[in-house]
Amino acid sequence: MTEQPEDILQLAHREPILQDKFVLLEEKERQIPGAVQYHIFRYDKAPFSQVEDTGMLNYRVAPGEPNGNYLELKFCMASNTYCVKNDADCGVCPRAFQSRTRDTVDVVSLRFSPAHLSQFLKPDNPQCRRADEMLNFSLPRSCSKILPLCSRTRMVLEAFLNHSFTGSLENIYINAQIHMLLLYSMECMVGEKETDGFQCKFLANDADREKIIRSREILLQHIGEPLTIKALSRKVAINECYLKKGFKELFGITIFDFYQSQRMEHARYLLYEKGLSVTDVSMLLGYSSISHFSTAFKKHTGIKPCELLLR
Repeated sequence: MTEQPEDILQLAHREPILQDKFVLLEEKERQIPGAVQYHIFRYDKAPFSQVEDTGMLNYRVAPGEPNGNYLELKFCMASNTYCVKNDADCGVCPRAFQSRTRDTVDVVSLRFSPAHLSQFLKPDNPQCRRADEMLNFSLPRSCSKILPLCSRTRMVLEAFLNHSFTGSLENIYINAQIHMLLLYSMECMVGEKETDGFQCKFLANDADREKIIRSREILLQHIGEPLTIKALSRKVAINECYLKKGFKELFGITIFDFYQSQRMEHARYLLYEKGLSVTDVSMLLGYSSISHFSTAFKKHTGIKPCELLLR
């Protein structure tokens, strides 16, 4: 994947930027066939006078070449600051990127393949027709759209860039944040307006809303230990009904669908990047049989686990 961060930087900076002004501090990327590919560039903020937090969505169709289709999200976040310490156990520094104390400009690029996006399609869904047309790449022309960064998007981007997870937990966490960014960007693209109010009135209470957010974190931490709704509600001390309704409104997905999608994305990571066997992965994710795991994996990814190992 060839990345060109200059376009989003140019947009965020609002004036010409000379190529030699880019002082790249750190870079991070991950590419897994059929999964989300992401790339993070971290620049020293010193060369930039005024940089605005900016987002953009690129929808690309290649007529006659389905493999050339993709949906890409790019975000530019300014004024992130990182600790001078290089101590992973200090409890303050993000482990994803540890560098000298300085303000930075971070560019995040997320590229989604048609195979990955197809899992979200649902038949006969007139309320989200335009979103479905983008997800199945039936719109005839490529297009781009500037994305205003709402409070929800900023919150997810900050979590994406400043988390303290490592190893397998990092992969689970990153996948979860990426799908939230896709959701909010698609809402913006299809013209849905952000509102400050909630249909579930209890979400207006900071403490109750924090419980719902905490429930999502617990699900990610127990990716191989399936939790019942009852057990999860007890852990965050909230009514089961409130938990289900609040989770769906806050994150746009049911608890089961969210948990299942994260398990399968983690499975893909363990199979492709860690080289684990199908048997080992099915056991790590708490499946009672390999056949149940293989069925769930194919339903989510469109391929069997063994087919991914051959790529």
